[in-house]
Amino acid sequence: ITRIEIMMINLIPKVKRVDAIQSFEAQETPLVRIHDSDGIVGTGYTYTLVTGGASVIALLEKTMAPALIGQDADRIDAIWRDLLFKTHATSVGAITSLALAAIDTALWDLKCIKSELPLHIAAGGMRDEIPLYSTEGGWLHIAASALIDDALAVKENGFLGAKIKIGRPSISEDAARLSAVRDAVGDSFEIMTDGNQGFSVSEAIRWRRMLEE
Repeated sequence: ITRIEIMMINLIPKVKRVDAIQSFEAQETPLVRIHDSDGIVGTGYTYTLVTGGASVIALLEKTMAPALIGQDADRIDAIWRDLLFKTHATSVGAITSLALAAIDTALWDLKCIKSELPLHIAAGGMRDEIPLYSTEGGWLHIAASALIDDALAVKENGFLGAKIKIGRPSISEDAARLSAVRDAVGDSFEIMTDGNQGFSVSEAIRWRRMLEE
């Protein structure tokens, strides 16, 4: 490894995105590009929602990136463990994990480019396919009719499930939205829910009883 580029890119969502605790105005995206002596460049990134990205950048710039110079980029696991130990005072916290993720992804990208192999083969090739679910159409502000349209569309495209945000002002609202989607997609389609840390313990227990139905 000869050089590390670190930059921040702010991504503005093209559509409104609201969950139980926040509205996504921007995605801070710390991006890392790792150069090796053969002239190959691997790219990795991580992201935060609105805040925290500057802290990830600082950890990358001041601690992790300098430790990469001169390392053998093929020793991905060893680098990961070395960086984890180097940041042991903050491991495993969110900032450290996000910074590590950007580097780890860049190293795997570099490896795949050099070997001319796709990632799933370079990582072992255990599977030829994996089941997928959609997370894009289930935002909290979206009307039930739109939730149904999205779930039916992704089902038609081969997805096996969809994730829907919960945390409306009342349990009955969430129940009505989920029931409408279930009636539309049938029993074989998986419905996952995400409360985004918006519930107290007692609220989570009450919502769970509704979700069991």
